Amino acid sequence: MYAIIETGGKQVKVEEGQVIYVEKLAAEAGESVTFDKVLVVGGDEAKIGAPFVEGATVTAKVEKQGRQKKVTVIKFKAKKNYSRKQGHRQPYTKLTIEKINA
Repeated sequence: MYAIIETGGKQVKVEEGQVIYVEKLAAEAGESVTFDKVLVVGGDEAKIGAPFVEGATVTAKVEKQGRQKKVTVIKFKAKKNYSRKQGHRQPYTKLTIEKINA
């Protein structure tokens, strides 16, 4: 059984026991998070929402909060003595999918 959920402005296909990385959520490590924005629940027969499947939820456990590797952004204009260097680390939440309730 699988489900497609919406979180952080993105759609993610999940299955029970799967580990996923999503945009940062306001939850501590060890807590459970419930997603109610379920777009599709698949399996023997698929349920497709319009836009969400009614009564369907996905429960996940927060493993950790972290930040991704640094991305360096460089702006440069030739012959104009202009250059800027900036770094960015995107925060994420690591989740383990526990249960899909259809």
